[in-house]
Amino acid sequence: MGKITVETCDIEGLKVITPAVYGDNRGYFMETYNYNDFKECGIDQVFVQDNQSSSTKGVLRGLHFQINFPQDKLVRVVRGEVFDVAVDLRPGSSTYGKWYGVLLSAENKKQFFIPKNFAHGFYVLSDEAEFCYKCTDFYHPNDEGGLYWNDPEIGVEWPIPEGTTPNLSEKDKKWGGIKEFTEKYR
Repeated sequence: MGKITVETCDIEGLKVITPAVYGDNRGYFMETYNYNDFKECGIDQVFVQDNQSSSTKGVLRGLHFQINFPQDKLVRVVRGEVFDVAVDLRPGSSTYGKWYGVLLSAENKKQFFIPKNFAHGFYVLSDEAEFCYKCTDFYHPNDEGGLYWNDPEIGVEWPIPEGTTPNLSEKDKKWGGIKEFTEKYR
């Protein structure tokens, strides 16, 4: 191994991955994904789809998940900086409804592994951010689920400046809270 460092989180299953970066006066090189290295650290998934999005400062995307076709995700930022969040929705989990957040940036090159049955979202801190993620299942548009980003029952501590309202999609303004999710699906 040695090509990645894996940090476990307060919520079982979540992992922050830092790749080894080899640089000199010309720039740098790093492996962003190597199946053997990831398998050795307990991430033995087959990724079937890569996605990339671009967002401007103040955009908040999430908290999203697939209902019947849940996805493991490996996320990273290739330009800019975001605060990335995962919320545990696993049935029977001792940390159900708890969240974990990590700063991801082009500079720190960290990646965040989010297992199936977590809601996921991020808030853009830089002027612009490009966000990339690998998924273990295909996107099913009729299977989308979400939680309201500011649900007090979850209590995510987003680094949003006081007096600022995040830029949300119309869809993200309409999600319910974790109580509604639990009543409907659990």
